Amino acid sequence: MTRNPFFPKFSDLPSEIPIFPLAGAVVMPGVQLPLNIFEPRYINMVFSSLASNHLLGMIQPTSETMMEDTPAIHRVGCAGRITSYSETTDGRIVLVLTGVCRFQVSKELDERDGHRRVKADWERFAADYHSDEGQAIGDREGFLSSLKSYCSLRGVEIPWDDIEKMADGELINLLCAHLPLSPEDKQALIETLQTSERASLMRGLLDMAAASSMRVAEHRH
Repeated sequence: MTRNPFFPKFSDLPSEIPIFPLAGAVVMPGVQLPLNIFEPRYINMVFSSLASNHLLGMIQPTSETMMEDTPAIHRVGCAGRITSYSETTDGRIVLVLTGVCRFQVSKELDERDGHRRVKADWERFAADYHSDEGQAIGDREGFLSSLKSYCSLRGVEIPWDDIEKMADGELINLLCAHLPLSPEDKQALIETLQTSERASLMRGLLDMAAASSMRVAEHRH
């Protein structure tokens, strides 16, 4: 994928980043994620990011703690850069986060102004900066067939003309972020290193979800 000229070089990625723990909200390299920020601690987080390198780490809470005020977090997330920002008259911040690179949490740091921070290890995901590595879907036609079955059964609307023109890596990253998969499934996809492997896992998840929807429909009749 084309690198945004405002993104840092891989060697310049910071060792510490603020994190936003939010179940089901996933960003991946090159993918845009709109966010509506209203809690004071997360408004402080945005201001802190804007005052430094514009980077935020999106990371999911673990399923058993996601309802807690300070949930435990998974060890892998993805950092995004604030690429659009506006303030509302009712005290909210509306922004767009564009994915840069995945990271592994090596250590959680002390909170700052109420928001959480981590020490980020980027090395495992250096491939996120190389668009020609591991970017092929093994059976694109079969993958798209599984995707169409899933979307039809789940009532998911997708701009198919645009989807079919997208490069493999961009397509898989976009679907990871925006398909209505469970937080656990999204986390498994985030942690899968190469696009080809992620595409294979996603197709399996789509086929299982479609089969489950078909069984539910059959029981209703």
